[in-house]
Amino acid sequence: MKRRTLLKQIGLGIPSLGLAQHLLAKKQSEHTILGEAIAKGRFTPDWASLEQYQVPKWFQDAKFGMWAHWGPQCQAEAGDWYARGMYQEGDGQYKYHVEKFGHPSKFGFKDIIHEWKAEKWNPDELVTLYKNTGAKYFIGMANHHDNFDMYDSKYQKNWNSTKMGPKKDIIAGWAKAAKANNLPFGVSIHASHAWRWYESAQRSDKNGTLAGVPYDGKLRKSDGKGKWWEGLDPQELYAQNHELSENSLQNGAIHKQWEWENGANRPSKEYIEKFVNRTIDLINKYEPDLLYFDDTKLPFWPISDAGLRIAAHHYNMSIKRHGELRAVINGKILDENERKAMVWDIERGQASDIQPFVWQTDTCIGSWHYDRGVYNRDGYKSAKSVIHALVDIVSKNGNYLLNVPVRGDGSIDEKERKIVEEIGRWMAVNSGSIYGTRPWKIYGEGPSTQNEAKLNAQGFNEGKTKYTSEDIRFNTLGNTLFATVMDWPSNGKVLIKSLAQNSPLHSQTINKVEFLGNQNQPLNFERHSDGLHIQFPENKPVDSYANVLKIS
Repeated sequence: MKRRTLLKQIGLGIPSLGLAQHLLAKKQSEHTILGEAIAKGRFTPDWASLEQYQVPKWFQDAKFGMWAHWGPQCQAEAGDWYARGMYQEGDGQYKYHVEKFGHPSKFGFKDIIHEWKAEKWNPDELVTLYKNTGAKYFIGMANHHDNFDMYDSKYQKNWNSTKMGPKKDIIAGWAKAAKANNLPFGVSIHASHAWRWYESAQRSDKNGTLAGVPYDGKLRKSDGKGKWWEGLDPQELYAQNHELSENSLQNGAIHKQWEWENGANRPSKEYIEKFVNRTIDLINKYEPDLLYFDDTKLPFWPISDAGLRIAAHHYNMSIKRHGELRAVINGKILDENERKAMVWDIERGQASDIQPFVWQTDTCIGSWHYDRGVYNRDGYKSAKSVIHALVDIVSKNGNYLLNVPVRGDGSIDEKERKIVEEIGRWMAVNSGSIYGTRPWKIYGEGPSTQNEAKLNAQGFNEGKTKYTSEDIRFNTLGNTLFATVMDWPSNGKVLIKSLAQNSPLHSQTINKVEFLGNQNQPLNFERHSDGLHIQFPENKPVDSYANVLKIS
């Protein structure tokens, strides 16, 4: 397809060029954009080409990763989407912001960035802790919807962490720590939505003494005279020199406009191309193995091919660097064909059955951005709930990516650390049933399977399943079958119906059943027509969250 036709179809148009410029542009590669070139290779920026993708073995085997979803919004310690919620009059984050920092017409998110210092951040200590917990890959957040880059950004050259706030290259620190721990490194990229997401910063109060006084979302460079940000343009951060989307004053309308539909004000070509340049620069500079996009499918799809270009570049650069494809891209709300082109990610949820392609759940033990309220009310996920989710997800051919919220100062609190260490103790004993495994013929049995069959598998369905000792999850490693009993049986006995004497699922002879939780202790068992009867150990382990049986 000719470039002009393609650009018209995806709504980018052709910039006005003089004849000489136009002829020069035609000589350039069709996969070159202003600023950064898209690497040529096996993959081209279209879905058909990307569907050649094969998930690398390291990701298939890893099963468990950890994530630092951390940036300047954590400075307030008031939860996720703070840089939007602080501009929503009457919301809890707005009230908190006015009380703690001042009115958003006088103290906006740019000023939160200025206060953020990350003075206790020790990436080596945290990544080492996560590796000891059992993580096999690590992801750092490169930017969020707040549009602030956490690295030495060539294209967001003022509003990045090396120039303001902590004045540190956060992504470089995470990448170095991951490399020191021999962990594949990834980055999460969320900034494509800042254009729509920050629209609340264009508002003003409807009530009170400052009613009608605009928030700081429309400030320009000329407004900074005599202020700490003199010489800087807030619009490079807020990107609000545009009309509001339809129903923008309704706080929840953004969710229906996430795919740039239903009246969303669509971003300019300049904004999109800047995002592409920022992301290509990030890939080239820090060489991540994994890109996590907080987008439906890919950034700016379907109004632009920007995400397709980035994906092709990431895959081609991986092959160029390593001689093989090590790259992973996570995307959400994918159809069956799109799951061939990248790794399907289910936010805060799980699949309802075994999937033909490796997929991933991403979730958090608390709020995505650090929330002191979750800490105060003991609202974190328990180690038991994390392990239950991990076991279930792995049985369905998935990976589990867990975020531990980091405080504004760069540390994690003592309650989080305790949970992480508990997960680590279980993994130290039972990780042989996790790493490198593959799904069995069925993922599990028990009452929970009936509930999980009804799950909406596109996200936000976690925590709806309660597990009992009748709930079993299966996976395999070579000729070994692992059966994980999701609770300790009160009578000390377990019946696995799927392993009955004449079961078509497992016709081989069973010679041994071992309990991983007690140094591979052999267990007594009998196989009958109703199932495999197993006698559990007399002594219940301390960390008996999920009890792994090794069957051979």
